[in-house]
Amino acid sequence: MRNRSGIQGVASSPILVGAVTILVVIVAVFLAYNANNGLPFVSTYNLKAKVPNADALVKGNEVRIGGVRVGIVKTVEPTQEADGKVAAELSLSLDKNAEPLPVNSTLTIRPKSALGLKFLQVTPGDSSKGFAAGDTIPLSAYTPEPVDIDEFFDMFDEPTRLAIRQNLAGFGNALAGRGPQLNEAIGALSRFAVHAQPALSTIVAPSNNFAGFWRALEDLSATVAPVAETNAAVFVALDRTFAAFARVSRPYIQETIEKGPPTLDAVNADLPAVRPFFRDSARFFTALKPGAKALGETSPVIAKALHAGVPALNASPALNNQLQPTAQALVDFQNSTGVFNGLDLLIDTNKVLKPALQFIAPAQTQCNYVSLAFQNLALSTGGGNKDGNWLSFISFSPPEGPNSEGGPSSAPANGPTRENHVHFNPYPNTGAPGQPNGCEAGNEKYIPGMTVLGEAPVWGTTTRGIESE
Repeated sequence: MRNRSGIQGVASSPILVGAVTILVVIVAVFLAYNANNGLPFVSTYNLKAKVPNADALVKGNEVRIGGVRVGIVKTVEPTQEADGKVAAELSLSLDKNAEPLPVNSTLTIRPKSALGLKFLQVTPGDSSKGFAAGDTIPLSAYTPEPVDIDEFFDMFDEPTRLAIRQNLAGFGNALAGRGPQLNEAIGALSRFAVHAQPALSTIVAPSNNFAGFWRALEDLSATVAPVAETNAAVFVALDRTFAAFARVSRPYIQETIEKGPPTLDAVNADLPAVRPFFRDSARFFTALKPGAKALGETSPVIAKALHAGVPALNASPALNNQLQPTAQALVDFQNSTGVFNGLDLLIDTNKVLKPALQFIAPAQTQCNYVSLAFQNLALSTGGGNKDGNWLSFISFSPPEGPNSEGGPSSAPANGPTRENHVHFNPYPNTGAPGQPNGCEAGNEKYIPGMTVLGEAPVWGTTTRGIESE
């Protein structure tokens, strides 16, 4: 009776009931708050792991095996390896049922959602030896995924989105109104596929060594790779040339092309009338050739030439009889409308070509570049023996370093060594209109330890051949 009365007394006390309730709530909140960091008084399997990049992994992220949560990431700290590379060290708190983790297990940081939340994926290996508590999973166990979804979307920056819109508009304009033609093309392709099967079977037959063709193509690509920049410079120069033609295409080149057919018609109509004159002139100069040759000899030889000219003089009356109709034909040709049109077209052509020739001609007249190019081409294949000619060339090995010219780069080569500096002048002066009177290409100085883009100090303003003149 006394005990029962004591229990009833405690239950009937509002203060004690409230204190017990508050204590239970505090314990529940504490346990809920620390649930992500592990429950108290529960033993865990603690490991450390190194990854090359934490990749937005933060404290409290989950550790999963086969998609099941087996622990959490307690800390993420940067660390530096013996080779100088920077990595991230993770402190992992795993459930005891994951112990021991095989030593050949692999790690991967994967996205948990499209919002950027990550988790550490552990793929257990098949080794009979496992990591002891407190061991460190080495950096070599990390197997990164190719690309995360957030990295994939990051490539669509503003310039890329603008280019995609422009391409879409261009493709739309190209395909608009061409539905029937596309249908015909698709139908033709289906027939082509049927008829091409025998030819393709022959091509891929083992006896034809189709794989060898691709290996040879690979070797060819490797051969021309050292001159890729030179080829690119050629296309840049061609772009400038075609741009110059584009500026004068209308109305000059367009009018020249339009007037070409009438000019050809006029020439076709007039040449038959002029042909007798040309034929008679050919006979005249053929008969004159012995006398002209004899004039270069001594006096006795000149006498022989005069004697040889007698047949020509005998034939001169017939020539005189033909001169009058020939002269009349020349007058008729002169008065022909097509002749004047042809002369006007020649004048217009000269006016059209004059601006381009004024800009291009100094490359040869001032700098002798065209002659030097053909001379160097001839010299490169001039040597040889009885078996054939040789191809002479010099191979330069670019220096090694960041952004070296020996491979792809994100910026011009600028060190850190004195040799790893790019020197490039895309538009050298040639004395063209609006440019200084000098020849920069081939005369640039190489300045060690300095990156030079554009105009550079030169050794002189002339080239071989021009200087001697």
